[in-house]
Amino acid sequence: MASTGAFPTPLVMRLLAASVSVSYKAGNIIRDILKTGELGIIEKGRNDLQTEADRAAQRCIVATLHKHFPKVAIFGEESLDPAIRIPEDYIVKDFDPEVLSHPCPTGYKDVTDDQVVVWVDPLDGTAEFTQGLLDHVTVLIGVAVNGEAKGGVIYQPYYNYQEGPDATLGRCIWGLVGLGAFGFQPQNPPVGKNLITTTRSHSDWMVTEAVNSCEPTDIIRVGGAGHKVVLLLEGKVHAYVFASKGCKKWDTCAPEAVLHAIGGHLTDLLGKPILYYANVQRTNSGGVLATLHNHQWYVDKIPAEIKVNFISDVPSDGMIDKKKQLVEQIVCYHCGGDAGSSVDPPEFNQVDYSDASADVSELSKK
Repeated sequence: MASTGAFPTPLVMRLLAASVSVSYKAGNIIRDILKTGELGIIEKGRNDLQTEADRAAQRCIVATLHKHFPKVAIFGEESLDPAIRIPEDYIVKDFDPEVLSHPCPTGYKDVTDDQVVVWVDPLDGTAEFTQGLLDHVTVLIGVAVNGEAKGGVIYQPYYNYQEGPDATLGRCIWGLVGLGAFGFQPQNPPVGKNLITTTRSHSDWMVTEAVNSCEPTDIIRVGGAGHKVVLLLEGKVHAYVFASKGCKKWDTCAPEAVLHAIGGHLTDLLGKPILYYANVQRTNSGGVLATLHNHQWYVDKIPAEIKVNFISDVPSDGMIDKKKQLVEQIVCYHCGGDAGSSVDPPEFNQVDYSDASADVSELSKK
């Protein structure tokens, strides 16, 4: 077990450190398979492809994380044959030292295995991968704590690939809410413009109308949820708008965590949180809206006739109980008692779970 001094390193930090390490290995696997030219493409559905790179990268990531964290729930995008033997060299044994060098925020120090869910998209942007649009491709590993995206790894296997044959490929971006985000230089988007990114291959009238309602000065159509959020992180766009139910939890968990770690927001089109507890539906039925600034302005711009087609995630009983419990602890703290939780109470209390709001409001008055 990785440790700092005389004390074991908290689960969340170890999980992020392992995720960063295995993302590099997954990137190597993806690049090696592309070099062979044997992509093994399978069509899972309309505009939904799977390649041998997707399958191999997921085996590497999930097997590694299961090896180190056997009690943590891990969900990957691809449905794989469990009978296929995983090569021994797919199991990454090292934990990234740079991650472990950071102090663990207090709110995560007591997080336990049953509070964590990991969401894995081994190759986000598969269609673009097969078409040679390699800068759209990312490896996504998201860490949810009590149903919320808290930690994320975004690995770009082909970062720098347009710089020539001698360029060093690959970049790993990672972040933890409450600690920050690393591996890139955050930038603010250009003043006086409103650049919006959206899908390049899954558009319909709702996607088009939602984007246009946000008054874009330009529309950037690219593939991959991870890639779109990287454009946000680097200040190349102001918002990511996707009025569709086509996105899944493994597409958004890691990007949301990294974006949130630098003060941005990723919600559904109604402005409600996307939830990531183990039993949640896999589809983001509320759509996706991500911004660095002025998030509510974009939420308000989405027309009501579009919003009515989308449904926010419903919190689990456990999440509602946790919220009530934290409010009680905050109230107790202000009355001079002790407060302690596996999640930072003030931040958690800002999340709007409509089903629990009445009970929480009453608790807050006590």
